[in-house]
Amino acid sequence: MLKTRMFLTALLSMLLLGMVQAADERIKPFFLAGMQSSDMASVVDATKQKLTAAGFGIVGEYSPYADVTIIGVTNGALIQAAGETEFGVFGVAQRVTVTKGADGKMQVAYTNPTYMAHAYRMKGDLADVTTALNKALGTQQAYGSEKGKTADKLRDYQYKWLMPYFYDRLELASYSSYDAAVEGVEAALAAGKGGVKKVYRVDLPGKEASLFGVNITDQAKEDCAADKYIMGRIDFKDIKSTGHLPYDIVVKGNKAYALRAEFRIAISFPDLSMMGSNSFASIMCAPSAIEETLTLGAGGRIE
Repeated sequence: MLKTRMFLTALLSMLLLGMVQAADERIKPFFLAGMQSSDMASVVDATKQKLTAAGFGIVGEYSPYADVTIIGVTNGALIQAAGETEFGVFGVAQRVTVTKGADGKMQVAYTNPTYMAHAYRMKGDLADVTTALNKALGTQQAYGSEKGKTADKLRDYQYKWLMPYFYDRLELASYSSYDAAVEGVEAALAAGKGGVKKVYRVDLPGKEASLFGVNITDQAKEDCAADKYIMGRIDFKDIKSTGHLPYDIVVKGNKAYALRAEFRIAISFPDLSMMGSNSFASIMCAPSAIEETLTLGAGGRIE
């Protein structure tokens, strides 16, 4: 009996230790799959083949500036998980990127689904999707933050005091119904309203929820909202965090939403300093500029 108690006590201690370690596990926003010495088109084509072979659907791609290709992907597991929480649709697509580095090599990288699941307060951790992308593309290293963030910190993420949380969303436009909202956003993006163009769209069947990945072009209403402007100032490290893009517009019910720039940028660049070179101060104009630009891109009006 004593031995049984000792065994059970030891087993409980191991389980509790495992839970503590899991809670303290640090997660980073991106994975670098590897570096390749080839041309952009060849690497992009090979990457897309690996993704489709692993069961991912390619929903769109674009090159917001030179030497960059961004591919949006999803699969059944992402679509199901995205529909299990109210605004889980923000996490329905992952981004896979090919970026030409300063050394001329192509950096193949992708967003970490588990990191995004926690940041967007999804029901699960998308561990199966993370594993699938790891196996399909490789995992040379996780990056995007020196120390990473715990799941708990991500689920209650705030860059600094008084900065927005995930639930502090922007309401860009309101329509009479979900169908009208989707049609309105499609029309505005097709017309390039505010200098915003559609990259991809993913719908959640039966949920009245859609995610639009959008390109904020150099013709944006406000210069400092543009993809190239933002990334040219804050994506300054050798391994690029290109997977921050594209920005998102979500249609939920009869309204179009976006995440506030102070949150959306910070989850991709959590180590970015507040002041100095290559800091948030260098894009101080971005939050209001992005809000106005995306409002027009969603078919809304600026008051």
